[in-house]
Amino acid sequence: MLQPHGAAPHQAPHAYHLVDPSPWPILGATGAFLLAFGAVFYMTPNVFGSGLGGLFRSLGLINILPGLAIVIFTMYVWWRDVVNEATFQGHHTPVVQLGLRYGMALFIASEVMFFVAWFWGFFNASLYPTAAMGGVWPPKGITTFDPLDLPWLNTLLLLTSGFTVTWAHHDIVEGKKDHAILMLGLTILLGLSFTGVQAWEYSHAPFAFRGGIYPTVFFMATGFHGAHVIIGSLFLIVCWFRLRAGHFKPNHHFGFEAAAWYWHFVDVVWLFLYTCIYWWGSCAMSDAC
Repeated sequence: MLQPHGAAPHQAPHAYHLVDPSPWPILGATGAFLLAFGAVFYMTPNVFGSGLGGLFRSLGLINILPGLAIVIFTMYVWWRDVVNEATFQGHHTPVVQLGLRYGMALFIASEVMFFVAWFWGFFNASLYPTAAMGGVWPPKGITTFDPLDLPWLNTLLLLTSGFTVTWAHHDIVEGKKDHAILMLGLTILLGLSFTGVQAWEYSHAPFAFRGGIYPTVFFMATGFHGAHVIIGSLFLIVCWFRLRAGHFKPNHHFGFEAAAWYWHFVDVVWLFLYTCIYWWGSCAMSDAC
């Protein structure tokens, strides 16, 4: 390869990172394929007829374990390689980091559209209640959660966690590693507390998932958000260990920034969920508000 004028013999002629061939994409795709089919076999064991239905039903959650194990393993080894490329090999130049930022922004945009689908279903049902719902929202027979009880506590937990993760970011930029570790650890505790409160709320729900349109929309929207909180918490836990290991520098910490962006996205989605589903959705077209 021709070297630019003045470049060292082994110096890269550009600022971009040309990734080495890796087995992880094909392995990850295989794991996702097995996980998807395992979930289908677990939820609808008779999909290929009653003959195999008994086998799939007897396996239970074992149907999803092979695919899940491959996905988790792929996540570990692939992200391990990315951390090495960024922290120890110096491949994440400013130009590469810019591309990563664009990629993370587009990923969050796709997540926004994912939740738009659930909000669309919610407003379609709540603004135009059918005769099967009794012509009112919430549907007849549904007892909703008090928005000023556990949902309000979870709102405070998430809003506070957004403050602490931002504080941790400023600490990293200013080189205050010890305080950043403290603030990030507090963020993680707040996120885990949110998950615990939501689990308690679900276990005491006055309606079941199959109890009609309201429970279905409620559990799907808040449940997927809860899954995102768990994923975000894992993201932050990894960042906490990386922060302790000294991976993040004031001018080189995109891994943490990506986690913080994701966490703020989770915060904003919850504000919409709380306002629309817990508060407005509990009293729309009724005398409760």
